[in-house]
Amino acid sequence: MAADKEVLSQLLESVRRYVRQRLLPIEQQVDQEDRIPDEIVEEMREMGLFGLSIPEQYGGLGLSMSEEALVAQELGYTSPAFRTVIATNIGIGSQGIIMDGTEEQKRHYLPKLATGELTGSFALTEPGAGSDAGSLKTSARLEGDSYVLNGTKRFITNAPRAGVFTLMARTGSREDKTRGISAFLVDADLPGIELGKPERKMGLRGSDVCDVVLTDVRVPSSALIGGVEGKGFETAMKVLDRGRLHISAVSVGAAKRLIEDSVNYARERRQFGTEIGNFQLIQALLADSRTEYYAGKCMVEETARRYTRGEQVTEEVACCKLFCTEMVNRVADRAVQIFGGSGYIADYNVERFYRDVRLFRLYEGTSQIQQLIIARSMLRNL
Repeated sequence: MAADKEVLSQLLESVRRYVRQRLLPIEQQVDQEDRIPDEIVEEMREMGLFGLSIPEQYGGLGLSMSEEALVAQELGYTSPAFRTVIATNIGIGSQGIIMDGTEEQKRHYLPKLATGELTGSFALTEPGAGSDAGSLKTSARLEGDSYVLNGTKRFITNAPRAGVFTLMARTGSREDKTRGISAFLVDADLPGIELGKPERKMGLRGSDVCDVVLTDVRVPSSALIGGVEGKGFETAMKVLDRGRLHISAVSVGAAKRLIEDSVNYARERRQFGTEIGNFQLIQALLADSRTEYYAGKCMVEETARRYTRGEQVTEEVACCKLFCTEMVNRVADRAVQIFGGSGYIADYNVERFYRDVRLFRLYEGTSQIQQLIIARSMLRNL
């Protein structure tokens, strides 16, 4: 259900104010300490941010994709680490249940995910299966009325916080490829689950990422999403469509922040007796960034509207993910160039954003995977 215009406007203003007044002042602290303060997580719960995309009947705000894209742009204006706290509950940690779960699964998990009482996490990637998701090896063997899971999942966002994993495992043979993959809801406190050491990352400090190792983890057959084997890859791809559009919107928000910081610096920094914003080569950097930002914003908002209307937009989503994540990296690079030596120093925000946004081109499908999706769609349909 879509929010009415007044409610949506109030939500956007509330998030905008929270980002600027509460989150911006502690960005450096989070980067240095590699930790989101507990009080921030609690405040996000109270604001209802964990349940943005979860239907109202299960306790969420029930935003449409076009509305979620607007909120994501506001969240993108600050350090991406803050968004990762709620990101899996909004997207890949809940959407599998929303899209393909049984009514019992929805009633059990979604209300807790909506309030943030439970953090959901998405476990697809493995040491030998990333972009090639069809080659995953984690197995799910049916024994009576239970499945026994064995395998290792890698780079799992929010795994240390997770209460439940949407986990892809192979119920069929390797020859079945993607047709042999099923999706499970795996409670994080089950015997046999072990978490790896938290990863030290280039950026996004404050977000939690680690391996998840499963050794003879037994889950009931009711943990199979939708109650049907062999649908896991299909579920994952549907979930990723929405997630990729969300990341595209976050990239647009981050680009806006970088551009505003760059403009402010160009107005203040003086060289050769004048503000550097008066130099045409600096103006060219600003203009290119503004143009690309505007193009990305238009792409995301139009595709989100079409997604909300129920149109098939997998190709357009891949276009958004490819363009917007590459775009924000170019904007970040130009921002460092405008700041000059200061842009390479950690005291300035552009240095941190330069590191943080690099991940956008990798997760939820690399830029190269988006290119393949786009080209294959073109060859099928044009």
